[in-house]
Amino acid sequence: MSSLTAARVLKPIGTAGSLFAFALDVGRAVFRRPFQFREFIQQAWFIASVTIVPTALVAIPFGAVIALQVGGLVAQFGAQSFVGSAAVLAVVQQAAPIATALLVAGAGGSAIAADLGARKIREELDAMMVLGIDPIQRLVVPRVLACMMIAVFLNGLVSIVGVMGGYVFNVIIQGGTPGAYLASFTALAQMADLWQGLAKALVFGLIAAIVASYMGMNAGGGPKGVGDAVNQSVVITFLLLFIVNFVMSAIFLQIIPSKSG
Repeated sequence: MSSLTAARVLKPIGTAGSLFAFALDVGRAVFRRPFQFREFIQQAWFIASVTIVPTALVAIPFGAVIALQVGGLVAQFGAQSFVGSAAVLAVVQQAAPIATALLVAGAGGSAIAADLGARKIREELDAMMVLGIDPIQRLVVPRVLACMMIAVFLNGLVSIVGVMGGYVFNVIIQGGTPGAYLASFTALAQMADLWQGLAKALVFGLIAAIVASYMGMNAGGGPKGVGDAVNQSVVITFLLLFIVNFVMSAIFLQIIPSKSG
């Protein structure tokens, strides 16, 4: 009984180590040739097709809620002129990358895990290795790069839609002035804030694709195992995203002031 308990305790550690080793293998396979450009385009189109509409719909309430909350808080301090810059910073730095990552992991990542998991239980991956084809280079690398590229594009979409939604709700519901909202953009917002959001989206897309690919390629136990791998990939990705978001936000808070100062 004690050995069984110890195995259960050590299993997450072994999974984390295997996931890190898998990420290193993917990193090495990126530079191998030939690059599967057609697979990359197909995966990018598929991920964009299943995420672009939900992302646009989610971005509107994200921007609206942030504008309402920030506007109400700032109004208590008599600084209504800074509502625009505060809302834009919240959307660009935090809301846009997180919303993008959740949708990429939930829609695109689950599809990747299901696809690779189905190939695993049909023994297609084993057949590829017998033929001398590396499944990581052939299947995983195009999906990882496609997720990263689409995550960056979706981050821009969420930023634009979120800022526009915040503008509409601030002007119409809270009675703010359009000029004050637009003029306050440059008061606190900097170009570095945009780069921070893009960097987060890039890393989040990488994490979502790596986790989904790893769980899919290690699925077992038939269709139920594939379903479990999809669920686990989404949960693990969400946990990693919030941890990495905290770490990256703390790092940027230390880097950006030193550059702007």
